[in-house]
Amino acid sequence: MHEAFYLPDPADPRRFVSTELTRGPWSPDAQHAGPPSALLGHVIERCDPRPGFQVGRVAVEILGPVPLVPLTADARVVRPGRSVELIEATLSTDRGPVLRANAWRFKLADPDLELPAQFLPSGSRPGPEQTPEPERFPSTQPVGFHTGIEYRFAAGSFSEPGPAVCWIRLKYPIVAGTTPSPLERTLAASDSGNGVSSVLDWNSYLFINTDLTVTLHRQPAGEWVCLDAVTHPQPHGIGLAESALFDEKGPLGRSTQTLFLGPR
Repeated sequence: MHEAFYLPDPADPRRFVSTELTRGPWSPDAQHAGPPSALLGHVIERCDPRPGFQVGRVAVEILGPVPLVPLTADARVVRPGRSVELIEATLSTDRGPVLRANAWRFKLADPDLELPAQFLPSGSRPGPEQTPEPERFPSTQPVGFHTGIEYRFAAGSFSEPGPAVCWIRLKYPIVAGTTPSPLERTLAASDSGNGVSSVLDWNSYLFINTDLTVTLHRQPAGEWVCLDAVTHPQPHGIGLAESALFDEKGPLGRSTQTLFLGPR
C-alpha cells in the first residue's frame, strides 16, 4: 500500500510521483482534483514563507484531466507586499501545465483585533463521531482518492441526490514524509463538494468542475473538514457547487466550483 498521495523525487525537489491514491472516480487513468489541489497548497505554503502570514484564499484552475504521472510543481511570489502578497503556482506533466493556482497570503494581526463578538462567524454541524458509518463510495476502482480518505455524512449521502453535510479526513499525507497542513486538508476535502451534493445520476451524467476556489477566514483545527454542500444545476449545462466549510469548532470559510454538466 502506498504511504502517501505523492512521493517526492529525491533527484528533483520540484517533482512529485503520483500514487494510485490520487485516482478519481471518472477514469482509472486520471486523478481526483482534490490531491493535486492539496499539492498546490503544499508548494504555495513553502514558497518564500514569511512568519506571521497565512494563506486566506486559493483559486485553482483545472486545465484538463490530471494523469497518474509524475508532476512538476513551481511556485513564485508575483505580487509582494508588506501586508498582502499574491503567489502563483502550477503543476505540470512532461506535456505541460495541468493545474494553475493563485493564492493570497495575508499578514496576521498582532495583537488580535478587538471585534464585536456578535459579528464573528459561529455555528456548528454534527461532528464526525456523531454520524453513522459511511456507505460504499460509488467507484469501481479498488484504490483511489476514496480509499485515501475517511468520510462521514451528517446529512445526505452519495445515493441521495441533493444537499449534503459531509466530514472528510485524510488517511495519508499529501506528500510522503510530511504532515498535512490545515490548508492541504481543506483543499483536498473541498474539491468533493460537487460529489457529495450531486443532483444528477452518476451513471448517466457528468458533473465535472473546471475550478476550485477556497476562501478561509480561519485555519481548520484537527484532522476533519466538514462540507455543508449544495449543487445548483442549470438545463443549459453549467452548474455551481458551493460549500460552507467547518471544523469541530465552527465555520472556516467557503468553497465554490464551476461545473460542466452533460450526458455520459
